[in-house]
Amino acid sequence: MSRRTRALSVSLSASLSLALLGACTTQGGDDGRGPDKRQPGVATGTVIGGTPKRGGTLTVLSNQDFAHLDPARNWVMPTMDFGTRLIYRTLTTFRAAPGKKGSEIVPDLATDLGRSSDGGRTWTFTLKSGLVYEDGTPIRARDIKYNVERSFAPDLAGGPDYAQRYLAGTEGYAGPLDGKHLDSIRTPDDRTIVFSLRRPVAEFSYTVTLPTFSPVPESREKGVQYDLRPFSSGPYRIESYARGKKLVLGRNPHWDAATDPVRKAYPDRIVVIQGLKGGQIDDRIIESAGADASAVEWSDLQPSSVAKVLPKPAIRQRLSAERTGCTDMLALNTSRAPFDDPKLRQAMQYAVDKEAQVTANGGPALNDVATGYLPPSLTGGRPADPVHDGPATGDVKKAEKLLADAGRKDGFDTTITVSTGDKTRAEALQQSLARVGIRLRIETVDPSVYYDTIGDTANAPDMAISGWCPDYPSAATFLPFVFDGRTIKPKGNQGNVSQFRDKAVEKRMDEIAAMPDAAAANEAWTALDREIQRTSPAIPLLWERKPLLVGDNIAGAFGHPSWTGQFDFAVIGLKDPSRTNG
Repeated sequence: MSRRTRALSVSLSASLSLALLGACTTQGGDDGRGPDKRQPGVATGTVIGGTPKRGGTLTVLSNQDFAHLDPARNWVMPTMDFGTRLIYRTLTTFRAAPGKKGSEIVPDLATDLGRSSDGGRTWTFTLKSGLVYEDGTPIRARDIKYNVERSFAPDLAGGPDYAQRYLAGTEGYAGPLDGKHLDSIRTPDDRTIVFSLRRPVAEFSYTVTLPTFSPVPESREKGVQYDLRPFSSGPYRIESYARGKKLVLGRNPHWDAATDPVRKAYPDRIVVIQGLKGGQIDDRIIESAGADASAVEWSDLQPSSVAKVLPKPAIRQRLSAERTGCTDMLALNTSRAPFDDPKLRQAMQYAVDKEAQVTANGGPALNDVATGYLPPSLTGGRPADPVHDGPATGDVKKAEKLLADAGRKDGFDTTITVSTGDKTRAEALQQSLARVGIRLRIETVDPSVYYDTIGDTANAPDMAISGWCPDYPSAATFLPFVFDGRTIKPKGNQGNVSQFRDKAVEKRMDEIAAMPDAAAANEAWTALDREIQRTSPAIPLLWERKPLLVGDNIAGAFGHPSWTGQFDFAVIGLKDPSRTNG
């Protein structure tokens, strides 16, 4: 799933380095790799604050609005974590645990992880008994079918498109808003849902963790307005929502914890305050005065705040910095000049200074240079050998030669669109590209509309900073979404921001997807990663960690491996609920 990047500052790399010199060694997580020497002073794989107590108000301080809360459209982290842990439930879900255990799936609305038949082409799920919505009405299998069908509606673009990829008989289907339904989803009774797939999908139990597979009753359909008030099947319901300002969640009185062993729902209320400045958020949580002691931050800790945190043990122990499992890339728009020319794209691989991106994104404690598209979590924990050799700072001579071969020895003009928080990173790109005569114009947009902006293919910029995170531990959830030309949409184009189309690549993707042996498929995906890199539709930039700070009254906080290092809202809460105003 695509996700936003954070605002960072090149000028603060020195203070970051100084702060790290005095920090202690990291505690290793349970991912089998032990202590991480690149991330001193921050505990990973641990739970901050111990076990929460029930009650009080949890505050979330944010610099942005949610992209989408409608489960048919919610595919941006960390909004997907927020929605599926608090407002709606899915057929299966990830275990609420740090480290490797968090990558395991467990039943959610379903009684088990699903039952496959017909060689993996048919999957059947049975709903638990006693499941109800926020008004006490029963959750029915047909409601899940309806939400999956909604994900096909052109007006509800932007969400996960696994249903479009996997379900049989979907050609030309445009959703249920005109009364049409899919034959490939059957609901023989209120507790049974059967999916018929166009090909075997061995990992479909993981697929149904996505918000597409949560229930929406047809009677509650409001089209695009459903974004403002999803009907709750989870532990909380929306009390009020002023877009870009404030969201308030209160308890869903009909949620039954006996049917939901994953979500603990410790706080009585959750208040999301939006539109704040990143540095302002950091300072408030560092100080932890009043309600801010019971607050967590939504977006990442700013580099300017690192020196205020790492040298101080009492504050440092409130910092989480888990691996995101994502790859940060510079997408090149291959649909038109100048980047329809593979030579120019290859020149970009050598022109970009990746070390400058590390510095601009918080320094080496929070970033590794990416050497391939697939993150190490999908390649056995080991970084890939780079296809384009040379130093991480770039190879100016090689870039100049490739530009000359393409008839652009004097460089060219181009544009990049970034979220406002990534302007510093764009400026670092601007400086590195200028070394070879590439003149870059920077345009910025608000983070809440960033992916909608770069996902408008007709008006997309020449370049954009984009990231991709696997929805579950399989390269099948990565490369096809980022580089399959058949996934490109006119609006809400989430994955293939490069608008890359290559028939040979698409054919190979289909062949790998049909492989019955998962190990062989993984090897094939890794080989395909290298083949795609040779055509350079995007430049792999960074493998990041997600630094998040909590107030001193927060308990149960940890970065979840399946939520790209974001806090798991299923189990976070307060040490002392009486310290809040809720």
